[in-house]
Amino acid sequence: MHLMRMTLVLTAVPLIFAQSGNLSVRPQGAEQPPATITLKDALELAAKNDPTLLAASTDAAVARQDYLQSRTGLYPTLFGRSEYIGTQGNDKIPTSRFVTNDGVHVYNEWAVVHQDLSPGTFKRTGVQRAAAAEAAARARVEIARRGLAPTVTKAYYGLIVAQRKYAIAQQVLDDAQRALTTTQNLERGGEVAHSDLVKSQLQVNTQSQALNEARLAMENARLDLAVLLYRDFNENFSVVDDLDMAPALPPMADVENMASSQNPMLAAAVQTLRTANLDVTIARQAYLPTIGVDGIYGLQANAVLLHSVDRAYPELGPVGTLGYEVDATMIIPVWDWGVRRSKVRQAESRREEAQNDLSNAQRALIRNLHGYYNEAQTAHQQLDLLRRAVDLATESLRLNTLRYRAGENTILELVDAQATLIQARNAYDDGMVRYRLAIANLQTLTGSF
Repeated sequence: MHLMRMTLVLTAVPLIFAQSGNLSVRPQGAEQPPATITLKDALELAAKNDPTLLAASTDAAVARQDYLQSRTGLYPTLFGRSEYIGTQGNDKIPTSRFVTNDGVHVYNEWAVVHQDLSPGTFKRTGVQRAAAAEAAARARVEIARRGLAPTVTKAYYGLIVAQRKYAIAQQVLDDAQRALTTTQNLERGGEVAHSDLVKSQLQVNTQSQALNEARLAMENARLDLAVLLYRDFNENFSVVDDLDMAPALPPMADVENMASSQNPMLAAAVQTLRTANLDVTIARQAYLPTIGVDGIYGLQANAVLLHSVDRAYPELGPVGTLGYEVDATMIIPVWDWGVRRSKVRQAESRREEAQNDLSNAQRALIRNLHGYYNEAQTAHQQLDLLRRAVDLATESLRLNTLRYRAGENTILELVDAQATLIQARNAYDDGMVRYRLAIANLQTLTGSF
């Protein structure tokens, strides 16, 4: 027996939020044809709206700029400096009252090349740390992206199953109404008791209520998916029913290889530990001397001129003002009341924490990998039994219907056969969703396969 598959497209009136924040209804005449969405489309749309993924992407972008800044920090900087110093004179000689100034007006017009030289500059420790932090941030983006997949998959196939259950409820109601007509004919012929007619009418009422509940569940499932996909809460879409085309489960050896090489949680833990190790190195480098070098070219004179009269030696006439100066400074740390040692201990504590996190991530990966794989394997094995149950329940209903029309069984047996078929069909659809969700959970560890 082949399973009946129906794809339903609901024409809902989408709700949108106006600029004022008030809830408004889009006019029917302004509606566009419903967009047809696959699971891949749903994942891409949800990725544009998920706050966790957006926050992780922002962190990765910031980490990228940190890396660029740390890399350019290794190179010399060039800047200009323009300075005027006005000082009180001596009233007797042309120099100022401050011994560092040779006149009451001093101008500094400099182009300065500055370079800091430290152990971190030569070993590129800061750049390596920024690169590790960026890699960890990118891994967290992938963690968020993969973590979103099960949520979207559950909502996507939840809508498909709700549509299938609604279609089944419609069919069952039609069958109940046909059974009611058959019972009425049989009662008029005196072949069944009036109690059978009452039972048939109750069955029609029950299935009408079940159809209403199925419609409500389908509408709620559409709302759940719309929240994930669209910022304007658009319900004008249809989904592709590919529930029966689930990917095959790879062998365990292949899954383990994919998880070991493509697991973002493990990659993030490794890069976090690398960052912690570099933090310890940076903290220890604070014990070493640092050198700052400034190369200066420009003028320092009593007037902004290429040649000016020195106030201390006016008899020499104008002399050249342009020149260069090299200023090198070495800072040797001696005593800081234990601050450097404290920072080293802080970094070592964070490194120990990162090592523990990596160990936990490795153990969690092994546990989750086997758990998710066993779940997917069990769900896949159950599908054959559930599919067989649907075939048997369908055949049972067909035979009971024929027997009831022939007066060989009671309405209770017919109703029981109908209920069994409903349960079997719904259980099969739920089993397909369980397998799809198990695959989505497994792919959070392995990536797509």
